[in-house]
Amino acid sequence: MFEEKVKEVLEDIRPRLQLDGGDIELVSADEKTGVVKVKLQGHCAHCPMAEMTLKMTVEAELMDRVPEVKEVVT
Repeated sequence: MFEEKVKEVLEDIRPRLQLDGGDIELVSADEKTGVVKVKLQGHCAHCPMAEMTLKMTVEAELMDRVPEVKEVVT
């Protein structure tokens, strides 16, 4: 259930990343620790703003919509 919620949010975020030539892939979602590991792809993988995108967009939205999420890492 936790992983499914995370996937749903990532699917909602994906179009915004794709507008800039990027994408995101879920690597793991550990419900016990609340840590979600993702892989940024395309332009997002090499963008100097990738860390900001990860924290201010991906992590913020996941934490808002899936309260069990404590951190998002790459």
